Amino acid sequence: MYTRKVIEGILRNVSRRKVSVPQACYRLRHLAYESLGFARLDHHRVLRKNLPEAVYAPGKSNDQLERIVRAVIGKSEPLIVTRLGERSFRRLKKHFPKLKYSAAAQVAYQTPKHKPRSRGSVAIVTAGTSDIPVAEEAAVTLEAMGKRTRRIFDVGVAGLHRLLDHLGEIEAADVVIVIAGMEGALPSVLAGLVSKPIIAVPSSAGYGASFRGLAPLLTMLSSCAQGVAVVNIDSGFNAACFATLILDSPFGNPDDNGGKSR
Repeated sequence: MYTRKVIEGILRNVSRRKVSVPQACYRLRHLAYESLGFARLDHHRVLRKNLPEAVYAPGKSNDQLERIVRAVIGKSEPLIVTRLGERSFRRLKKHFPKLKYSAAAQVAYQTPKHKPRSRGSVAIVTAGTSDIPVAEEAAVTLEAMGKRTRRIFDVGVAGLHRLLDHLGEIEAADVVIVIAGMEGALPSVLAGLVSKPIIAVPSSAGYGASFRGLAPLLTMLSSCAQGVAVVNIDSGFNAACFATLILDSPFGNPDDNGGKSR
């Protein structure tokens, strides 16, 4: 566990040129978490993973949410609270006036004062209109992390001509997130048409035999098209995190190719 004394020692060694900046960053990657008693906040996840410590709201009281947000703001950037109801957001807003909210995504967020320069872009595609809440969770999460997005909604396989009209726009993105319920066929179709990595998100939209997203999940896992990765049902947040890791990796960074998209 890193105490203040240990941290100060590392910084002094950097100033004396006994430790290089990269070595210091490596040592500081595993700083201790902050304990609130009921929660242990990992402020330095962004150092290890380049992803923020996000707050999952369900199951937490308003008092717990307020204490967590207060502890996270200013330490872990950006702040992202997922699956937050509008009434709970209004309570938080009284204490944190800079907090923003997307009702469609049920995400509260606060971005850094100086947003990082976006690397690449993500196309977010839905099969139907009922998939938009999951898509918005992915989009808002990405935008809070400084990523550029483009939304293309309601282009499922029931009317494939709608998708074909947008292939050029989808191909121009660096990563594609595809959300589909019902039988979940859209990610496989799209993966056979474009060259970019596909992150498939099964949604719980559908009738009884779709088993609240289980049927599209199995379809996506069984895709015959190459380059499809699958996250959990309705998990727009995790799809956004995966897309961020792809964009920020040396292989996914379009700027490593003379500033041009792959």
